[in-house]
Amino acid sequence: MSTAHDLPAVAWRKSSYSNGEGGACLEVADGLPSSVPVRDSKIPSGHVLLLTRLSWSTFVDAVKSGSVSRN
Repeated sequence: MSTAHDLPAVAWRKSSYSNGEGGACLEVADGLPSSVPVRDSKIPSGHVLLLTRLSWSTFVDAVKSGSVSRN
């Protein structure tokens, strides 16, 4: 598992599914050719999950369809 310090050149953005009240917020980074870094916005220097593009796409599709809770 990586940390945000291992990825200094990426630009993080909050997921469009994150609420604006400081609750459960995911941040993702674009621009890596083979993976999508994901982190908890409340702990920006914490651990980062590196998902394959297919895994990220599958996760996003599941959230959009309601198969995964947004809470």
